[in-house]
Amino acid sequence: MPDVDYLSVRGVSKQFDSGGNAVSAIEDVSFDIARGSFVSILGPSGCGKSTLFNVIAGLLPPTAGDVRLGDTSIIGKAGQVGYMLQKDLLLPWRTIEDNITLGQTLRGIRKRTARQAAAPLIDRCGLAHFEKKKPHQLSGGMRQRAALLRTLLTGKDVLLLDEPFGALDAITRLQLQMTLIDVWQETRKTILFVTHDVDEALLLSDEIIVLTQRPGRVRARLTVDLPRPRTPDMLASPDLMQLKAQLMTLLLQEVTEP
Repeated sequence: MPDVDYLSVRGVSKQFDSGGNAVSAIEDVSFDIARGSFVSILGPSGCGKSTLFNVIAGLLPPTAGDVRLGDTSIIGKAGQVGYMLQKDLLLPWRTIEDNITLGQTLRGIRKRTARQAAAPLIDRCGLAHFEKKKPHQLSGGMRQRAALLRTLLTGKDVLLLDEPFGALDAITRLQLQMTLIDVWQETRKTILFVTHDVDEALLLSDEIIVLTQRPGRVRARLTVDLPRPRTPDMLASPDLMQLKAQLMTLLLQEVTEP
């Protein structure tokens, strides 16, 4: 039996003070994620997706609610999950391989051992022969590959990916999507993925959570019932086109309804 409530978000709300007035970013958000699943979050701009991620990552205390990993609350406990943002945030003074292996070395793994463990993934992600380069010497797409590998190698079972490919061109984005699918199928990390791209969510996910406009609430949860491994041509299948139409309708209602 899969661990269906491995990551549990329970009634999470977050309010911010704005000139003496409370502004709600998210309100009563609840969902459970099974271990090893890939779940995407879609919603209008400003619906609180990043706020939700910061709460799950332990970086921001909620106004109400709880986040549990297994049987343990992780509210306010940073470092329990891996977290990747849209910006690569690579350390400019470190080489690419030392950026990629940062999480391992911080856990006390010897630098040489960490580099050897990372080498196959570095090669597989098209970064072979660039290991000794500094971030400023690489393209944006290559830096994002390095950031993705760094996140995958943190040793954390749960990974939060907040629009990691949003700033990339279409071809590089597709390449990284396929890389992520490939590596995820091998490692079976539990991934929560924020995106504004409906096709991206459909291609990657087991399930899609749709949030409302601010304050963000869970409006719908849709299962993506497609076989794996996934390939881009599946986006043209009748079943997926029907699911895409359903998602687009939900999102359009959120930005047009008063």
